[in-house]
Amino acid sequence: MTPGMMRIARLFPLSLLVSVGMLLVMAEESKPTWKVGAASVAITPEDPLWMAGYASRTTPSDRTKLTELWAKALAMEDADGNRGLVISLDLIGIDRDMSALICKKLGDTHGLKREQITIATSHTHSGPVVGRRNLGPLHWWQLDADHQQKVDAYAEKLVANVVTVAGKAMTELAPARVQWGSGLANFAVNRRENPANEVSERRDRGALKGPIDHDVPVLSVRDPADGSLRAVLFGYACHPTTLSGLQWCGDYPGYAQIAIEKEHPGCVALFWAGCGADQNPLPRRELSLAEDYGTELAEAIEETLDAPMGDVSPSLTTQFREVEAPLAKPPTLEQLQETAATAKGYEQGRARYLLDENAKGRRNEAGLDGAYPYPVGVWTLGEEIDFIWLGGEVVVDYARRLKRERRGEQTWVAAYANDVMAYIPSLRVLNEGGYEGGESNVYYGLPALWDETIEETIIGAVNEMKPQTD
Repeated sequence: MTPGMMRIARLFPLSLLVSVGMLLVMAEESKPTWKVGAASVAITPEDPLWMAGYASRTTPSDRTKLTELWAKALAMEDADGNRGLVISLDLIGIDRDMSALICKKLGDTHGLKREQITIATSHTHSGPVVGRRNLGPLHWWQLDADHQQKVDAYAEKLVANVVTVAGKAMTELAPARVQWGSGLANFAVNRRENPANEVSERRDRGALKGPIDHDVPVLSVRDPADGSLRAVLFGYACHPTTLSGLQWCGDYPGYAQIAIEKEHPGCVALFWAGCGADQNPLPRRELSLAEDYGTELAEAIEETLDAPMGDVSPSLTTQFREVEAPLAKPPTLEQLQETAATAKGYEQGRARYLLDENAKGRRNEAGLDGAYPYPVGVWTLGEEIDFIWLGGEVVVDYARRLKRERRGEQTWVAAYANDVMAYIPSLRVLNEGGYEGGESNVYYGLPALWDETIEETIIGAVNEMKPQTD
């Protein structure tokens, strides 16, 4: 016993010191805290379904699994009982209808409001076609009645799986320590500025061009008693297009999740895709590269987990709205009818798709009235994290701008969330044109290019939902 401790012991009875110690322990245990639960379920198709993302495929999947595809859920409850639910899916995307159906079922079963739910898709191009509206015109000519029936059946089962895994995560809610950090991974390349065959040489010279976002935001969930890792939620801004074969695979995000869960048994690793619409993993097209990129991403996460991380105070605010995102002048019904009758390929497919949407009374959802109901979510985690959820394939300019205008690396910008309806160009990319600038809209079924006010409309909607700590 030190001299100081001896002096304290002479001044105070041992029973009093024990009582004070117990009170300190009780005070620590009674501090406001998070409750978090996580769960996962495999969603890899059993049938040889048509695969999403590449028009060059001419046959369904060969049913081989390079990795499982997963639906995962992270349920969070703050000190005041406010809840939020993050769903992550190893899929190319979902449409507005499926998102609404999932949220309705979760509302009915768990009392969650729309703003308390976000659905993040990884955008892997080695997963199945999902439903009828996500990339509908891209696949319309490939799907006969039998294949469409299988796609519809998978979509129905997917919704059930998501509701089930969400419920399991909710039942797993338990006290947790939530922390945040940010790492770096360097394999994403601006594909608009760097020809694929020149990337290796340019990288060696340090001469890659174009805006990028190499941040790897990490949210860790640990057991407050022993510090063990229970869940990790992380993001990265890059297309999961390393692979283009006929095998099911989560691509590099899938391999990153596998590596983290192997390193931390019992942990659930969840991925969200950042604003990587104009970013590719380059070089690509080899399985070893997908594994290497997944390893690089996992190593960035492990380095962040090993470094000092900031605690996220146990408060949660969730906001969600749909904003009327403006399109350039859409075609008339007469023009669509003419295109459907005379055009070929994807232009004809888009016209037929839009005419069908109009006949079903879905003009607004199809953008035929000159705008699209675009989803925007803003979650505030404690006083630390400004988490923005955007729909569609969003180019990197949005993340860079929002970080600059809001809270820097404490602003996390997810894309491909809640509804993947098209590419979302910035004004710069829209003016430059090209695939991301609007050529891709035909494959998604949007009737026209986005209006030049699209960037300000989306940024404005986000900024109207300022972080609650401001």
